[in-house]
Amino acid sequence: QGPLAASGGGSVQAGGSLRLSCVASIYIDRDYCVGWFRVAPGKGREGVATRDSDGTTNYADSMKGRFTISLDNAKKMVFLQMNGLKPEDTAVYICASVHTCSGDNSYVKNPNMFPYSGQGTQVTVSS
Repeated sequence: QGPLAASGGGSVQAGGSLRLSCVASIYIDRDYCVGWFRVAPGKGREGVATRDSDGTTNYADSMKGRFTISLDNAKKMVFLQMNGLKPEDTAVYICASVHTCSGDNSYVKNPNMFPYSGQGTQVTVSS
């Protein structure tokens, strides 16, 4: 697996939870912003969440209160805890990074701007 490769996906029923992770050593060491976006079948990228090096987080409106992005500095890993999953959350989830997210939600609104991303992990939520 290369840098930012995501893992932890799977199939769950609606209401279930999953925790995604990715190893982001280089980016965490450089105090980069890290984030997640997703790609659903037949759709483009949709921003999920970002976390700046100062701990500032931003989420897509539909994921606020259900998803939580976190970082483990010791393990150099980024996590996405997803609770209350819905069928519309079905997608490939991709870990990404950029020098800075400037503390706002620009990269959540425009995930195509992420210059660095890795191999995604499939999340399937059944009703």
